[in-house]
Order: sequence, then structure tokens, then C-alpha cells
Amino acid sequence: MATENRINFWRRNAKVPGSVQPVYGAQHPPLDPRLRRTYPKDTKPKFNNLKSKKASSFHEFARSTNDAWDIDDEEDEDFLGNPAPASLQSVSTQSQQQQNQAGDTETWESHRPAPPRTEAEKLQDVQEEDTEHVNDKVVRSSSDTHLNTSSVRSPLQKQHTLPVRPIIPLVARISDQNASGAPPMTVREKSRLDKFKQLLASPNTDLEELRKHSWSGIPREVRPITWRLLSGYLPANKERRELVLKRKREEYFGFIEQYYHSRTDEHYKDTYRQIHIDIPRTNPLIPLFQQPVVQEVFERILFIWAIRHPASGYVQGINDLVTPFFVVFLSEFVTEDVESFEVAALPLDTQRNIEADSFWCMSKLLDGIQDNYTFAQPGIQNKVKALEELVSRIDEDIHNHFKKYEVEYLQFAFRWMNNLLMRELPLRCTIRLWDTYQAEAEGFSHFHLYVCAAFLIEWRKEILSMVDFQGLLMLLQNLPTIHWGNEEVGLLLAEAYRLKYMFADAPSHYKR
Repeated sequence: MATENRINFWRRNAKVPGSVQPVYGAQHPPLDPRLRRTYPKDTKPKFNNLKSKKASSFHEFARSTNDAWDIDDEEDEDFLGNPAPASLQSVSTQSQQQQNQAGDTETWESHRPAPPRTEAEKLQDVQEEDTEHVNDKVVRSSSDTHLNTSSVRSPLQKQHTLPVRPIIPLVARISDQNASGAPPMTVREKSRLDKFKQLLASPNTDLEELRKHSWSGIPREVRPITWRLLSGYLPANKERRELVLKRKREEYFGFIEQYYHSRTDEHYKDTYRQIHIDIPRTNPLIPLFQQPVVQEVFERILFIWAIRHPASGYVQGINDLVTPFFVVFLSEFVTEDVESFEVAALPLDTQRNIEADSFWCMSKLLDGIQDNYTFAQPGIQNKVKALEELVSRIDEDIHNHFKKYEVEYLQFAFRWMNNLLMRELPLRCTIRLWDTYQAEAEGFSHFHLYVCAAFLIEWRKEILSMVDFQGLLMLLQNLPTIHWGNEEVGLLLAEAYRLKYMFADAPSHYKR
């Protein structure tokens, strides 16, 4: 009965928090990335030798799978008993118990050998752009004061509701890359960095030239300023940048003063509640995102964006889109491992600037894909249809394999579109992917379709080896990319560009 209730949650609950919810009704089941099934170490499934009865439909599969994303009555009561907390500390101080649970369960991950690499391929732009200066110390202003950062995090009260994922580094380091024998900074990479600096230092930056160089990856040192420019947040004119930054940052905190107190109002309390619940689930095992100060930043960014965009409001999945911007703008001041850095140690003005810049750049991104999050999420549904059409033309074997075992594209590709593949790739890979997305025309909307197609074809052998519905769906929801680095992302982007060139008319079937 409990499992049946979970399956019907979205259909029967008319008071699901948030102004707009993902369409998880009769058309398709819950596809949120947090619904990954986990197993104790001694009971991991062996997909090539399933002994249990094969599920013949998605609903049979869902009934046999524990839902890792329930919001039960106790959690509702806890929240409603404290409708207006001063901070998110009650839900954000939770790292310790997650670390303990990670030792008991693990997400299924398989490993596949990398294909042989030629010397020519190893010299491409897609390699190790982000490996420099990871052992340096944090850069602080002279006005920095000593802050107490030794607060103790309390255990989670709802530990069982969070997915378990391994801790992985956010920013790529040498050890995270596929070893090619290349030093952290080759002569060619140094030349590329100098070219970026030259472009950025010119009185009027040539944005087209900047995009051309950014497509193959942006060096870490210049990524923050380059992202601000490519997103349209900063002007090309160098003299105007400081003035624009000052004005936009003040404008954002003006929104905070004007609107943030309304989070407890009757009209907005459901939106705030859903944000409040989702923030701790954003990369839950990475210490950076479990810090109270970071969770409060995310809460403010998402709430202000939601009330300023009533056509969509807050939708689950938008919380993930803040993280790449936050990490990149934080890395401007931190050259050590970002994932465990105490943000409270930064000067308050620096923290505020990172928050405001993250808000505006995320807003620029969402401006181009807002139909993904409006009522019924038509943007996502159209993109999934376009992906199905594209795959049927690229690889008929995969397409027919899905049809044979009744796997619908919506069952795995919904979150690929909703979260821009962020749940399928390590964050370090997402950052590299977004270098290209911001350099590509309509990168987050149109080009992303071809990246998803290339990503699916990447696992062709594994997909065709699965001969049952359950094995296929679990493979597609747990693709083993944890050890991916810049090299794999670069090859993925190159294949996506090839597909775009060959099949650029595929989405036109859904523009009628």
C-alpha cells in the first residue's frame, strides 16, 4: 500500500508545494533524479543475470522500486510547525550522518574501459583545462576578519529520504583526468590562456571571438569573467563593467529587502516550503552545499527568482542550475579544493557579490529555457519528442530496442532536459559542458538536444546488451560517468556538433 501511495503521489496530492510542479501524472511517472534506487553493498543487482521476475511495464517496475524521494507527513508537520525560520540551519546542518550512511549503501556504478586514444586526440582543446593551481591558498581581501567556522553540524532527521551518492571533486584536478602524460599547463594551454587575457583586456571585447575560443573550454583563471560576458550579464565595454556590476548587485539585494520577507505569506509559503525542502538535496554529500551560509544563499536566489517569474514559479530541478555558477564565481577567490571550502571565511562583501552574480547569470540562462518550467513543462516534452525523432534517425537499432522492451524516452530523458544532464555528470564535467553551451548559439536549448543524443549513443553497447525493461531503465538512470573528465566531455561535445551538422532539421518536425 505504501508503494502504491508513492506511485500515485503526484496524481492525488493537489497541494504539492511550489507554484508549478513537474508533470508526473498519468502521462509519465516520477522521474526526478533523486529517485535513484540504492542497494546495500552485498545486494547490488547483477543486471546480466536477473533472477527476479522481469517488469513488463514502467508501473510494474515502479511498484517494485523503493521511492527515495517521499515527503511524508512528519516532514510536513516539522515544516509547518516552523513556518518562518530565520535561516536554513535546521535543514542544512546534516553532513555527518550522510557520511555515515555512505558507508552502508552505494549507488550502482559499473565501469567501462576507455577507448584507445591517439596522440592527435590527446592534444585537442578538450583536455585538462581546469587542472591548474588547485593546491594554492584562498585569496582574501585585506579587510578580512577572523570568523568562527567550527560550527558542528547536526544529523539529518529524515536521513532515509536523501539519495546516496559518492563524494567527487567539483573542480577537475590532474588526478581526475584521463592520464595523458601532459603537464598541468602545457605550452599550448598557456598560449590559449594568454589569448583569453588579451581578449578580456581589450577596451571592447570581441564576443564572437571570445565564443570561438570558449567552445573548446575556458581556462579556470578567466572562467568567471568569461561566463559573465557570455551570459550577457556584463557588457563588452571594459570601462562599463564595474559600474554595471555595482548596479546589478545593488538591484539584487534591493529585491531581497523588498520581497524576501514575504516568503511566509500565504501566497508564497508553498513555494518557499518546496525550496526549503529541495536545497539540502542539492549535491547532499558534498560538504560545500551543506554549509548553512551556502544554503541560505541558494534559498534567497531561488525564492527571488520564483516570485519574479510567476509564469513558472519555482519548479524542482531549478535548484541544480544555481550550483555551476556558484562554484565558478566562488573559484575566483578560492584556489584550493572548492568542495570543502568554508564560505563563511570569505569577507561578507565577497559572499554577497558571489550570490548576486549567481542569481543574475542563472536568470539569463533560464530566460532562454523558461518554457521548460511553465505549466505542463511543454519545452521539456517537445525536446523529449525531438530526441526520440533524432535517435530514430541516428541509430535505428537503439530506437527499436527501446520499442521492443517498451521503454519510453520520457522515462529517462525527462530529467536530462529538466536538469541539463547535471544529474548524469559530475559537476566538474557540467562546468566544462557549460563553457561550450555559453559559446554555442542557443546552447542550453537547441544544442543540448544533440548533446543528449550523443550521450545516449555513447552507451550503445551497454543499452543493446540489456534485454529487459528493468535492466534498461536502471542502466539509463545510473550511467557510470563518475570518473569522467574534460577529455570525455570534449569528445561528447564533438560528437554532438557532428550530429547537429548532419541532422539539424530533426526538431523542425515539432515546430508545426
